[in-house]
Amino acid sequence: MGEQVNLFSPDTLRSPWGPDEVDRLREKALECAACSLCTTRINVVFGEGENNRPVIAFVGEGPGAVEDQQGRPFVGPGGKLLDSMLGAMKLPRSKVYICNVVACRPPQNRKPTEDEAGACREFLFGQLRAVRPHTIVALGTTAAQAVLQTKEPLAKLRNDWHECEGIPVRATFHLAFLLRTPQAKRHAWEDLKAVMRKLGLSN
Repeated sequence: MGEQVNLFSPDTLRSPWGPDEVDRLREKALECAACSLCTTRINVVFGEGENNRPVIAFVGEGPGAVEDQQGRPFVGPGGKLLDSMLGAMKLPRSKVYICNVVACRPPQNRKPTEDEAGACREFLFGQLRAVRPHTIVALGTTAAQAVLQTKEPLAKLRNDWHECEGIPVRATFHLAFLLRTPQAKRHAWEDLKAVMRKLGLSN
């Protein structure tokens, strides 16, 4: 998968990575044709939100139909659920950063291939390096595996803390799964409460 870069190493902190780098990455992503998703997308859906040490960076799998139409992440049904989750955490969307493993919608909302995820890896890890979140919440198997560079299933990754280049990571369910399986929302809430405890946020 390539050599990892420590987000908080002295070399990284001396590099140009920072909030302004998000804009450079966005411009590059808008012109990206590194995989076949560029031929079926309507819009590139780049990350958005607090770009300077957000309390949480939420990483999803990829844009859906509404996101592809609007060119913004998490604005469809899953985004409305995320907004509800943030409300329960007493966090406005403006205090977090949200992005996806791939910035273009896979046809029929299928799972991104390894090649597609690999083509977007520069943008995913570039955003995380630039915004330097206090924690990362990976939404679903694809996001968790991409962030943690592992093939372990979500069942083994949940209920524990991990690290992505020095940043604490918690894995929870894909938002689409929670919409299809409402009974799982209480388990996702337990995951988010663990994040809140880690951050010292009141419930």
